[in-house]
Amino acid sequence: MKLKNLILVAIVVPLSFAAAGCATGGMFVAGNVTDVQLQKGNYKILARGVSGEASAGYLLGVSMPMGMTTNTFAVARVDGTGMLYKEALDNLWKNFESAHGAAEGKKVALVNVHYDCEALNLLIYTHPKVTVRADVVEFTE
Repeated sequence: MKLKNLILVAIVVPLSFAAAGCATGGMFVAGNVTDVQLQKGNYKILARGVSGEASAGYLLGVSMPMGMTTNTFAVARVDGTGMLYKEALDNLWKNFESAHGAAEGKKVALVNVHYDCEALNLLIYTHPKVTVRADVVEFTE
């Protein structure tokens, strides 16, 4: 009888975590492509290596960084919004604007964009972090 209860608990507990937990699937990689030619001298580099980062904290979960994406499966988020890629890009632009002025109204673009993901997993707590780094160019023509 005890073995039957143990097996039932071993199945029900993970399933209830899965049904009641938080999950994020990482960044959304869009299928559209913009082709910009940077070979004709029609641009100038405004900033190199501008970065922004964002993180979140979750209870009873695990985060798995895989290349440019991070996946998190947990019971509850206790810190951050969970929108790591949006927040990291927003922070990148804030960092750029604090050093170089407003980007609004300029013909600027991010080039050489790099996404770095890391995660701290402590069994009862997981803390994924995303960093976005890029160069900012302004088109002159």
